[in-house]
Amino acid sequence: MTDARTLGDTSLRRCPVTHDDSSWTVWGNEEARLVANDPETFSSHVSKHLNVPNGMDGDEHRRFRTVIERYLSDDVIVPLYPGFEELATEIYASMGDSFNANDFGRLVAVRCQSQWLKWPASYENELLEWITENQAATRSGDKRRTKAVAEAFTDIVRRIVTTHEDDESPTAKLRHDTVEENGEQRPLAKEEIVSILRNWTSGDLGSIAYSIGIVAHFLATHHQIAADLRRYDEQGNTDALDRALDEILRIDDPFISNRRKTTKQVTIAGQEIPAGEKVVIHWTAANRDPRAVGYPDAYNPEGNAAHNLVYGSGPHVCPGRTLSTLELRAALVALLRGGNLVLTGEAPREENPVGGFASVPVRRTATNH
Repeated sequence: MTDARTLGDTSLRRCPVTHDDSSWTVWGNEEARLVANDPETFSSHVSKHLNVPNGMDGDEHRRFRTVIERYLSDDVIVPLYPGFEELATEIYASMGDSFNANDFGRLVAVRCQSQWLKWPASYENELLEWITENQAATRSGDKRRTKAVAEAFTDIVRRIVTTHEDDESPTAKLRHDTVEENGEQRPLAKEEIVSILRNWTSGDLGSIAYSIGIVAHFLATHHQIAADLRRYDEQGNTDALDRALDEILRIDDPFISNRRKTTKQVTIAGQEIPAGEKVVIHWTAANRDPRAVGYPDAYNPEGNAAHNLVYGSGPHVCPGRTLSTLELRAALVALLRGGNLVLTGEAPREENPVGGFASVPVRRTATNH
């Protein structure tokens, strides 16, 4: 086995689009963007299970995306940032001088998501245990195990939806929200609400945790850039911090892939793909495509911004980008303000199909001013 980043780099050097017995994989930046931006040819309806709105196409996707965006607009999310920063600072202070940055990331992910959705603190341990089990199941490649883990998370969400009483929370508001259908508004069905909350949380909890581990590893191995970011933080230059986060995650993207299915025959990079074929967009490889970004490990936030696909592209571009960015920025500033980071041992990479590091052992030391 190998890690997703090495697999992506190696595969992309052979061809930007490849085929195996079960599916086609798109590795290149331009090719990934082409697939993501053409939902009529590359359908997102790839699962038999309800997936709102990720597994929807066309007008159905538009209608449910409108619902989602009411909860993820900048006007709603940006005011949450001070609370996220306070949480991340408190968690970082509790970690001790030596710690696994992934553990820090898991706590930040769960507590920020719970604060946003106003989920009871009593679910924290269950959610943390679920992240660990979900990562292990994904790592194993055992479909029965991943299905069981997915069902366990659905059960958590159903329990929360059934018992939630805070009328001001997104979770409670979804229970009374509506979606357009045939020119009229109808209430969201319970399973639609559960699916929305699953998509908001199940993928993001693990991905945010891994992202924070990646950011910590980057700071521990790029001290001059860390010093620059610390200065941006002192200046209140949040735009520069957010651009830095995008670039760090472009270099090492834990949001590995999305699936599509062709609705008709199409040619990409000289490869003829028949109708009805499974297509995988490998975002990790696409973000490191030398044809788009030059040397993939070079840190260049401004120069690479136009080619950055960390949050996807097209109509299915991540609606939670602001939320994710603010959670990550809260973790970043806690790390920066806590002193310099140094690695205290090997940081082994996760094996495909999981991204990021299995662990990131670090120690914080005083900064030199």
